Amino acid sequence: MSTDDAFDAAYREHYWAVSRFVARRLDDQAWDVEEVVAEVFAVAWRRRAELPESPLPWLYGVARHCLANTVRGKGRYRRLLLKLGHHEVTRGARTVASPDAERPGSWVLEALSRLAEADQEVLRLTAWEELTVEELGTVLGCGRSAAAMRLHRARRRLREQIETLRRDDRISLGCTSGRGDRAQSADRAQRADRADKDGQA
Repeated sequence: MSTDDAFDAAYREHYWAVSRFVARRLDDQAWDVEEVVAEVFAVAWRRRAELPESPLPWLYGVARHCLANTVRGKGRYRRLLLKLGHHEVTRGARTVASPDAERPGSWVLEALSRLAEADQEVLRLTAWEELTVEELGTVLGCGRSAAAMRLHRARRRLREQIETLRRDDRISLGCTSGRGDRAQSADRAQRADRADKDGQA
């Protein structure tokens, strides 16, 4: 297979996987997603001689670099707008609730958000993109053992954050459960009072 044919096959087979990869990291901003995906495959075309036999993890690695460039560019753009003022982007930021905010288990996303970006990305690559450790190493540009260690550490830190959230939740429930405790005490007192009356009867 020629390098051109290898690129064509990679484009047809993996275009939507790369699009989903990018969309998840840009909150589905359609215009930005299309631009980044186009850049990914432009890079892949220029470097088509480097395409491995299983190109998807390699394409994800290219996409990570393209995303980083996009994020840096947006940061420079926002800083420029803040200096200039008089632009709609600088007028009062809005916070839009995530679609996952009301879903059961959204606390997992909260735990994930507390991790460093590098740990988040390792976990996203293995959970969202379902990469093996070998493929993870390809995306991250490191060996299998280094990728396995990064994944192990990220999972450990996620578990620690989950435990922290659970502990905070238990403390919060304890602090706000006074009314429930009083109701339970009253219920126990009523049962005891009924038992005394039954015994006297």
